[in-house]
Amino acid sequence: MNILVTGSTGFIGAALVRRLAQEGHAVRAFHRPTSSQRLLEGLEVEHVLGDLTQPETLEKAMEGIEVVFHAAAALSGRDDPGRLYAVTVEGTRALLRAARAAGVRRVVHTSSVAALGVPERAGKGQNPILLDENHSWNYRPERWPYGYAKYLAEMEVQRAVAQGLDVVIVNPSVVYGSGDIYRQSRSLVVQIAHRRLPAVVDAGFNVVHIEDVVDGHLAAMERGQCGERYILGGQNVMVHALVKEIARVVGSPAPMVVLPAWLVRRMALPARWLSPFIEMPVAPETLYLAGYRFYVSTRKALTQLGLPPPRPWQDAICEAFEWFKEAGAI
Repeated sequence: MNILVTGSTGFIGAALVRRLAQEGHAVRAFHRPTSSQRLLEGLEVEHVLGDLTQPETLEKAMEGIEVVFHAAAALSGRDDPGRLYAVTVEGTRALLRAARAAGVRRVVHTSSVAALGVPERAGKGQNPILLDENHSWNYRPERWPYGYAKYLAEMEVQRAVAQGLDVVIVNPSVVYGSGDIYRQSRSLVVQIAHRRLPAVVDAGFNVVHIEDVVDGHLAAMERGQCGERYILGGQNVMVHALVKEIARVVGSPAPMVVLPAWLVRRMALPARWLSPFIEMPVAPETLYLAGYRFYVSTRKALTQLGLPPPRPWQDAICEAFEWFKEAGAI
């Protein structure tokens, strides 16, 4: 099958390219001229240079393509709001238009659980409320530009579906494993290895192995229903448990200080002011999200896509650590 992968030099995109090439597909890797091709070395793929913000390059890349995996997006904390919108939202719109014009059979759009918004808070003594595919965006856009941009990109998908394009959405949770090339400086694994994380906060999120994310993308291509979302997750983990395991793996002491969520949220605005001058251990906008438990339900993906039980999140941490060592980040 002739398959185009955008974001092909990134964490998820490169893992997709690698698996697709191993399975015998003819893969076209779409990326910018300045993108590092380290994760694609040794793979027999066709490289096509372009940019989501340059629609004419997308039209050329679509020639003869049957399936598109759209894994490209601007990263949280790296781009200004204008750039974030241009790449993630307008770039998705341009890609979908090009796919429809080229007669592409199916597009698998890589979104994020961030596009779901924030979970409702459970009452005292109650279990956390799980986010699922039916959850709608419910948060202040200026406090989480990345999540809002991913949500808006999904709205572009729904417009394309209404116009007749076959698109399936996948929403990975927090991904760990080998190959996280563009988030090396802010990865918790690197931060803890270098003892740059002074404290943790009472919060939680879902952790998923990169290979489970790839499995989910391929299953969505084969069995996903047009216009549907599928959360690709692993296990729900408290932040202090995740940090403790990372510290054990990298051989560094775990932070002992637990900051109250209200204090961390108040630190968000000063952190945004200081971020151009001081390297922060986490993206400043994520401080607004302190105290939330971003726990998800993966039932829909497991049942409708036929996915196997997820790999242990601890394995993903170990593989991430080994890769960061080989990459020279640790």
